[in-house]
Amino acid sequence: MLQFTKSITSSYSPKRLAIKLNSKGEQFVLQGHPWVFSDNIIKINTDANSGDLAIIFSKNKNKVIGLGLYDANSPIRIKMLHSGNTAATIDNAFFKSKIEEAFSKRSKLLQTNTNSYRLLFGENDGFPGLIADVYTHVLVVKIYSEIWIPYLEGILESLQNVSNAKTIVIRLSRSLEQSTLHNLKNGEVVYGVLEDEVVEFVEHDVNFSANVIKGHKTGYFLDHRANRKQVGEWSKGKTVLDVFSYAGGFSVHALANGAKEVTSLDISKQALEIAYQNGKLNNYTGIHKTIADDAFVALKKLIKNKQTFDVVVIDPPSFAKQQSEIELAKKKYAQLAQLGIQLTAKKGLLVLASCSSRVLSQTFFDINMQVLRESSRTSKCILKTTHDIDHPIGFPEGAYLKCGYYKLDC
Repeated sequence: MLQFTKSITSSYSPKRLAIKLNSKGEQFVLQGHPWVFSDNIIKINTDANSGDLAIIFSKNKNKVIGLGLYDANSPIRIKMLHSGNTAATIDNAFFKSKIEEAFSKRSKLLQTNTNSYRLLFGENDGFPGLIADVYTHVLVVKIYSEIWIPYLEGILESLQNVSNAKTIVIRLSRSLEQSTLHNLKNGEVVYGVLEDEVVEFVEHDVNFSANVIKGHKTGYFLDHRANRKQVGEWSKGKTVLDVFSYAGGFSVHALANGAKEVTSLDISKQALEIAYQNGKLNNYTGIHKTIADDAFVALKKLIKNKQTFDVVVIDPPSFAKQQSEIELAKKKYAQLAQLGIQLTAKKGLLVLASCSSRVLSQTFFDINMQVLRESSRTSKCILKTTHDIDHPIGFPEGAYLKCGYYKLDC
């Protein structure tokens, strides 16, 4: 048993709920979808609470077709753990098996010189609303839903055993910070000792750091790892512009791989300082410049000054966090592509990415191709990618990241 630095046992003991769904909800469950929305439920106990085990019965034959956890505070009212007619017991052994299965999927990545990875990718690994990232020997677990609180102790023990982490840090979503079901605090160390909140790690031979207490999400964005490696390999002797650079993922890989000059552009001066320091963790001979400005404004300034770059990477934050923002997001992606084309040198490489799950992959690539066709330049898409292997896609909505590489010949 792990010796936690504080008690993380929930004061609430989950109970079992008998649930029936309408035809649409039942179909989702039978298809293995991890979400059941509130309007799909037609019968449920009146005293249901977050973390209760939801036993879903078929509407007609009264057979169990799935098991999930009830979430009283989300329109996604049931987060599914198990679907189908096969029997399952939701206990520590069940979660342990799921965690070991997730770890095995990362084995190919961990055979490289990389010691940072996503161990649990929420729904895609069977843990809806739960993320677990490893940075060297520090395990950072981010919780987005109260449903996990009653089961957390056993899950953390299995995560530690699999990852061999020496320290466990808990990160909480804003809504969970207000929950009364636990006494956890955001950024709290619950196992081991954290000597420095900034943890250094390696990503394909390149050194980085993450602030596991105050950084975004768990401290760093791991999903673009393979794209950062690819951009780095194609940046030797080149000039590179990294737009929305945040902690300098693309910038640092480019520098470490022999780029002549790299410009990191981000609206946050603090993020640019992190990017600069991450670069200093590696040996490089190129020049690292930074620009603190709104991306759209800064790109227009660079164009006005007739600046171009051999490699231009544009990786913005999500533009469509809700359905009503989709059309505006499409316009922003088109505008960024237009600006990127003007900043890419002759025979240069333009890399365009999107992490907006509501903007479908085909839609995003169609936008890019349309803008490229309307420009006066000859172009060719040489590569399309998605998440790295530690971000497996388990259901359609789980696929959010897309990235296109475009060679501009003239």
